[in-house]
Amino acid sequence: VQLQASGGGLVQAGGSLRLSCTAGGRTFSTYPVAWFRQAPGKEREFVAALRLEGFKPYYSDSVKGRFTISRDKAKDTVYLQLNSLKPEDTADYYCATRPRWTVAYYSPAQYNFWGQGTQVTVSS
Repeated sequence: VQLQASGGGLVQAGGSLRLSCTAGGRTFSTYPVAWFRQAPGKEREFVAALRLEGFKPYYSDSVKGRFTISRDKAKDTVYLQLNSLKPEDTADYYCATRPRWTVAYYSPAQYNFWGQGTQVTVSS
């Protein structure tokens, strides 16, 4: 599965962005998907994860209430809506997937397939 993340950009604090993750080569509509981010000089950190339809999404404490992960099965696309952005949200954002759900959904090491990353910069 080849993933491609898009939608990043430069935004002022308090603003919003919507990131998209699409797959080339094959559908990933039945795969769990997660978003991670990595700021310069820091480790990659978990942001949000989505299982199949009917299951609740998971968020890191730092984004809960501000970010929303969702899936459009018809478009075979997963979104990450970023609201109330803060300068500390500045990072490269990556989508990732694996064939089956894992209880360690927050660990980057659990994911087989990654997108190339899209840069989000939040100015103060």
